[in-house]
Amino acid sequence: MDKFGKSQPVKRVEDVRFLTGAGGFVDDIAPDGALFAYFLRSPVAHAEITALDVAAARLGDGVHAVLTFADLKAAGMAPYIEAALVDNLDGSKGAAPKRPVLADGRVRFVGEPIACVVAETLAQAKDAAELIEFEFDDLDVHVAMAPGGPMIHPEAPENVAFDWGMGDADATSAAFDAAAHHVTLEVGDNRIIANSMEPRGAYAEWDGERVHVCVNGQGVWDLKGRLVKAFGMDAANVRVTNPDVGGGFGMKSMSYPESFVLPQAARVVGRPVRWMAERTEAMLTDNGGRGLSSTCELAFDADHKITAYRVNTVCDLGAYNSQFAQAIQSLLFSRVLMGTYDVQTVWVGCRGIYTNTTQVDAYRGAGRPEAIYALERVMDFAARQLGVDPFELHKKNFIPVTAFPYTSATGETYDVGDFNKVLDRAMAEADVSGFAARKAASAKSGKLRGMGLCYYIEAILGDPSEHATVEFNDDGTVFLYVGTQSNGQGHETVYAQFLSDQTGIPADQIFVIQGDSDKIAEGGGTGGSRSVTTQNNATLATVATMISTYKDFFAAQAGVDADKVEFDDETFRADGTNQTPTFMELAELARQDGRDDLLKIHEQATLPGRSYPNGAHIAEVEVDPDTGVTEVVKYSVTDDFGNLINPMLAEGQVHGGVAQGIGQAVTEHVVYDEDGQLLTATFMDYAMPRADDMPWVKFTTEPVPSTANAMGMKGCGEAGTVGALAAVSNAVMDVAWDRGIRQADMPFTPHRVWAMLNGAKVAAE
Repeated sequence: MDKFGKSQPVKRVEDVRFLTGAGGFVDDIAPDGALFAYFLRSPVAHAEITALDVAAARLGDGVHAVLTFADLKAAGMAPYIEAALVDNLDGSKGAAPKRPVLADGRVRFVGEPIACVVAETLAQAKDAAELIEFEFDDLDVHVAMAPGGPMIHPEAPENVAFDWGMGDADATSAAFDAAAHHVTLEVGDNRIIANSMEPRGAYAEWDGERVHVCVNGQGVWDLKGRLVKAFGMDAANVRVTNPDVGGGFGMKSMSYPESFVLPQAARVVGRPVRWMAERTEAMLTDNGGRGLSSTCELAFDADHKITAYRVNTVCDLGAYNSQFAQAIQSLLFSRVLMGTYDVQTVWVGCRGIYTNTTQVDAYRGAGRPEAIYALERVMDFAARQLGVDPFELHKKNFIPVTAFPYTSATGETYDVGDFNKVLDRAMAEADVSGFAARKAASAKSGKLRGMGLCYYIEAILGDPSEHATVEFNDDGTVFLYVGTQSNGQGHETVYAQFLSDQTGIPADQIFVIQGDSDKIAEGGGTGGSRSVTTQNNATLATVATMISTYKDFFAAQAGVDADKVEFDDETFRADGTNQTPTFMELAELARQDGRDDLLKIHEQATLPGRSYPNGAHIAEVEVDPDTGVTEVVKYSVTDDFGNLINPMLAEGQVHGGVAQGIGQAVTEHVVYDEDGQLLTATFMDYAMPRADDMPWVKFTTEPVPSTANAMGMKGCGEAGTVGALAAVSNAVMDVAWDRGIRQADMPFTPHRVWAMLNGAKVAAE
């Protein structure tokens, strides 16, 4: 990496190995001689297991072991995955049915693992799985996102996992009773599959009493703690690593059954055991995202100022509680419930429903995209119902600059913001004033054109604390140990760039070490847009200790007072000496003097508060009324991410997030039939967005530096998705409104849009 100025768009250094086939992904680095695991999975959504005979499978060619739930229990394991629970309105906890890592007596969704076959080759493992006698009695299936139906868990009557709420219900009702205007909109948020480029995978190996589990996740410490508990082992004997990871998007932040079964399988066979999901297997078993429906209501006074907001949501949890699932559409939804608007009277209620489908959990944004989507859809709807300009309705209700720091109705403290400035810039960049001419041009070619706005805000989540260690090595390289985990975001570049900015250490000599519980004792992993802000905050603390310590060392070496030594981001200087050593030069002197204490410096730091990235997305769509084909033809984003370390990588994060948002809005949709069978389990049936579905995304920044961290930064990893859903949907609504249509729901597939437009036409006739 060449020398650069601060906050420059430096190219990603890790891409060289990724693009030349030198990446170290979990399936590339499995130990030599590792056996292959294959999981027999349930072909039905709900059934009592009446027989599970694995004797013939154990005699199959190349088979070393076949494990069932009974085998795990007999080995002394605690083979369950626990999840966080929320509080119900009555003060009790949400339902907590046990989730076994292999089916225990009953299967509850298609794809649930039943048995694990371990063999010399994957083909042999698959063949042996065919020999397993799995018999069952079908049970009635519940797939509706509503209470009632066949009971999935006795712990959850009516299949209600939790009934949660926040706000003042009575005050909100009173505000609606007194309102001059009241609008209501049903907002559906379709379920999706994350489909990371690299499917989930793992391997496990033992060295005496010590186990190593390598998994392509988003952090190692949560899984390590769960393995310690499941196996009843000393924490010192459990090592978890994350190698290179090809995409996560929240879906890989949780623990999955395979990560518990593989180490037991490896212990039984006495050899390493590896597993890699095939694509359909991943689509059946990866935690899904979104999957909720909200009734959104806004109350206004006569001047169109919002006086209250009420939203009641029902969300799909799937068959079991996944790790964060109960909190996603409740607590995390509430983080940005009221968005950027100055409203204190709110109520949000949410009920989680168990269904005989795969689990639903965090997906890029985890609750905040869902909340902003609901709010910005009803804001757009309100503007149309009230006959006012959507841009002006936003501006009228924005939190004023003078109100910051601002405590939201759900307890979030927004440190800074200038939403009017950001929106004005966005409108100029999107050429909002020229839309009428573009709409007319589209009409001449037989197309319907619409424009949609979403003004979003999100809160970075996760542990506000992080650790960083800087180690000077004998060969002149420097290791930076971090507690986060890259899934493709470019951490190796950004972290090295930031440390180089602060210390003058050449960036090409800095190597980022991540994802190893042996080398890094603690860390929060990656999720919730936390990584760069929390990690660089810890790096700053480490750099401060390095500077202080090396000042003392240089002073002693040069024979000057330590308080006379200065550091100018590259070299140390002091009156009375013409020496200007760098960190690298002083580290070499420390090595020669035997000062090993100076060669590895560690600090931990905690952010004093969250940061709140925000911005405006403005989308334009063209709809062909004859076919229903909807194209996003123009897209502009103006974000307030505070100060940027690497603008190019921030823009890349936005582009990727917008692509995922457009994918959900226009093409992606999970479909289960009434028997709980996934009908969209291949890329023939599940429409991932392609390059020709994407417009060029124009990206600009209008920074208002955060006061919640020393860098003035705000997270950016999920912002693109948070804003894209409503921007695209509101653009389609703009088209539909002109046809007299008042309800338009994602995904805007050709058939759905064609039916919507033609239904409106028939109704009008």
